[in-house]
Amino acid sequence: TSKICIAGDTLFRGSIGRTDLPGGDHDLLLEKIKSELFSLPEDTIVYPGHGPETSIEFEKIYNPFVGKNASY
Repeated sequence: TSKICIAGDTLFRGSIGRTDLPGGDHDLLLEKIKSELFSLPEDTIVYPGHGPETSIEFEKIYNPFVGKNASY
């Protein structure tokens, strides 16, 4: 059985959603990605609101905003 997550404009391949618009909260977005999305199994395929699909495992490793080498 495939595991999927439809993430909308929250998490993208190698990026995260915008937080510079009214009501945006950069720290909250990072917190929720790490606590909610990163609690999903690593083989979960993530479908963002636009752009290529990704996986939880890929983002945990390579995403410069929330991955293991992120500079936050």
